[in-house]
Amino acid sequence: MDYILEVSNLTKRYGGLIANSGISFGVKEHEILSVIGPNGAGKSTLFKQIASFVTPTEGEVRFRGERISGLSPHKVARLGVVRTFQETTIFKTMSVRDNIIIAHQLRARTGLAGFFFGTRTAREDEAAFARSADEIIDFLGLGHQRHEIASNLPHGHLRALGIAIGLATNPAVLLLDEPFAGMNHDETRRAVEIVRAVRARGVTILLVEHDMPAVMNISDRIVVLNFGQKIAEGTPKEIQENQNVIDAYLGVEDESIGM
Repeated sequence: MDYILEVSNLTKRYGGLIANSGISFGVKEHEILSVIGPNGAGKSTLFKQIASFVTPTEGEVRFRGERISGLSPHKVARLGVVRTFQETTIFKTMSVRDNIIIAHQLRARTGLAGFFFGTRTAREDEAAFARSADEIIDFLGLGHQRHEIASNLPHGHLRALGIAIGLATNPAVLLLDEPFAGMNHDETRRAVEIVRAVRARGVTILLVEHDMPAVMNISDRIVVLNFGQKIAEGTPKEIQENQNVIDAYLGVEDESIGM
């Protein structure tokens, strides 16, 4: 089976601590795959390795068949594998629109000097980035906040802005790190709709999340980690019925993990 993203035997050691051990799975193009697990299971380390913020001790990550492990995060993002963060990386004193325009710089055809001197290519880029930012804003339903200062946004809209910043880089695979964290029921429902809409644009989604009802609702497949190892992989129904997963979540109310 062909995968757009492949994780093979991914292992990360920090001295005597093994954060990830021999993790392997593939992500199909245009699917939503979620990575779940109890606190300390190694989810964040896995994400950092996939986005090349951390170099694996062993194993590799391949994107469209090409090894991306060891490349700089900037190069990996340029190739199309883009990560958003738990704490949305934004310029708090700038508007929603300006934040998204700036995020397009990864796609710029000219360097800083070109923008400083206002070359023709730089002007064309600026105009194209502004048009794209407006399209993304409308797509995500942020039109009323277009000129709002980012620090004034409610939590749910801040998360949507984080996704908008990711979309501005024109990703093939978007890595979402806890996109539903801290949201109330209505905000989560809206965020789930946004993630589905992003997938409908042709973007493959890989997400880490603790909100199990949302995960069970949105995922095509789920990978479960525990103590740095993969203990299960399958559809939401298969994961709900997997005894290893149930054991890993012992002490957690069944309702809270969607079981």
